[in-house]
Amino acid sequence: METAGEPRARAELPDADDLPEVLLDLGVPHEDINALVALRDRLWANPEARWLLDRCADALVREIGAVGRGGRVPVLPEEWGELGRCFPLYVYVAALPRVREYHRGRGIPDDVSRRTLADLGRHLAVHRRARGSRGLMVPEWHGLHFRGELYQLGRLQFQRAVLGERMGAATAAAGHDAGPGDPCLNLHITDFRGPLTPRACDRSLASAREFFARHFPEERYRTAVCHSWLLDPQLPDRLPADSNIVRFQQRFHLADGYGREPDDGTPIGFVFGDRELPVAELPRRTALERAVGDHLRAGGHWYGGHGWFPL
Repeated sequence: METAGEPRARAELPDADDLPEVLLDLGVPHEDINALVALRDRLWANPEARWLLDRCADALVREIGAVGRGGRVPVLPEEWGELGRCFPLYVYVAALPRVREYHRGRGIPDDVSRRTLADLGRHLAVHRRARGSRGLMVPEWHGLHFRGELYQLGRLQFQRAVLGERMGAATAAAGHDAGPGDPCLNLHITDFRGPLTPRACDRSLASAREFFARHFPEERYRTAVCHSWLLDPQLPDRLPADSNIVRFQQRFHLADGYGREPDDGTPIGFVFGDRELPVAELPRRTALERAVGDHLRAGGHWYGGHGWFPL
């Protein structure tokens, strides 16, 4: 994150009495609360950490609401230990009042705001599943939530974005009335939220059409896009035709023009919890686990997929 210059204001954190309620509202697992409250005091007593907190929290929300212009929360050196792994969480907590103010200004319902920001706690669970410790695997990911760019609407997350050159060329070539640089909604699929059923996706999409028309009326979203291993065109050959993933993929027009580099670690991470697991040891408990693992054990690879459909 760019931290040059003085922040507009010093970052504030709730004290030890109030912090547990804030963390619970952010979906932080109960077993992490006490340790994070204690770690907060360590951070507050560390001048270097306080200096960095001021600048990171300010940069994060300095241009809140603008697409693609927020600062990034840094990954700190390993020698910072648990304080370094959890430091991004305190940046987000410090930015929370500004985020909630922005949501209220847009008229965003409290339940949507709460469920969106609670993705922070979900990713603490993701980190523990993969690493067995407290922290955030991809600290900068939550900047999208805390800058007002991404919203949880039912089963799916929707990120305010713009069509890039390759995806915009694909939509325009198909005769769709949107091209490079036009607004789009980038779909993300979260873990720990049950199956990806067609009904749940339909409800999310219906909510998104209403939500963005109401709360961002100046931005006309005509296109949904997704960049995910779930759009790898090999999946229908490995899964039952009526599987939720295959039916999700069928919503999209797959776009060409992207590089085709193997990305085996991403499906391993999402399906099994740890992208570093040895392929030979991957479990075969579900149809999806068998599909992902057996394909790799047979010498195949998985790739990212890219698709779109009109809203």
